[in-house]
Amino acid sequence: MASPVSWNRDHYHTNAMKRRLSITFDGRILVLGAALLWSTSGLFVKAPWFTTWPIETRGTLLAFWRTLFAGVILLPWVRQPVWTVRLIPATLCFAIMNVTYLTAVTQTTAANAIWLQSTAPVWVFLISVGAMHEAARRADYGMFLMVVVGVGFILWHEIGQLDTNAVGRSGVLMGLVSGMAYAGVVISVRALRDLESTWLIALNHLVTAAILLPFVLSQTTWPVDGQWGWLVAFGVLQMGLPYVLFAIGLRSISGHQASFIVLIEPVLVPLWVWLAWHRDPMYQPPAWWTFVGGAIILAGLIVSQVGPSRKRSRSSQ
Repeated sequence: MASPVSWNRDHYHTNAMKRRLSITFDGRILVLGAALLWSTSGLFVKAPWFTTWPIETRGTLLAFWRTLFAGVILLPWVRQPVWTVRLIPATLCFAIMNVTYLTAVTQTTAANAIWLQSTAPVWVFLISVGAMHEAARRADYGMFLMVVVGVGFILWHEIGQLDTNAVGRSGVLMGLVSGMAYAGVVISVRALRDLESTWLIALNHLVTAAILLPFVLSQTTWPVDGQWGWLVAFGVLQMGLPYVLFAIGLRSISGHQASFIVLIEPVLVPLWVWLAWHRDPMYQPPAWWTFVGGAIILAGLIVSQVGPSRKRSRSSQ
């Protein structure tokens, strides 16, 4: 028969494990929520409300207004603004990610750009586990392999459709740089988890808007009438709020786990666009390899997140 001391100790460890599981689960839910909101980008970018803007500059203009409104709306909610030199790499990575991604969109296909940016989990995993020695589960290694296979499969077919000209190659290069910068954002946000999330995200957006401001001022295209409301929604719902959720979620899960979960974003983007705009004459459906690669990534994500959670849940009972 177990002694009262032994029973209390086991009971304490069981409760502690359950609390850790609950915190980790909450972190995953927050990151998943961020990915779901990010995936609505196509609803705004492909919407008919902005078709009057020049196609050559539309992406950069949308990026400016999106980051500006995200930063401005979040700023009043900041309670503890703290400056530290550690913010410099975070803001630079965030700005580089936005600029290179938009450059990639203009120089290659949108599908190429988003999947090249989705190489970020590979860099996050290599840096977090290899260089920063973060703990990784067996399921994380399996997910890493599925990401390499899934994203690689899509990019193999997408890049194979490109003309081998200098612009196309430049677009691919910008997309890869965007992926590395995105990895820098994930790692930086996790490293800065001791700072207020709202402050960190608002600053990142406002710095990016400041970098894009000279370009916007050189243009003659400005929002009119109902476009203002959609731009505010674009900034708050698709950019500001999800990054706050992402930053809070990163406090309780590793960077590489978070970067795997957010791969649900590029998988869902074409789905939302299809649901909203498939009747539009300008709609372009995704290629078959996007569905195959996305299915590989989604399967790996489900197995890596659901399987280990069930095992730990049973072991804690």
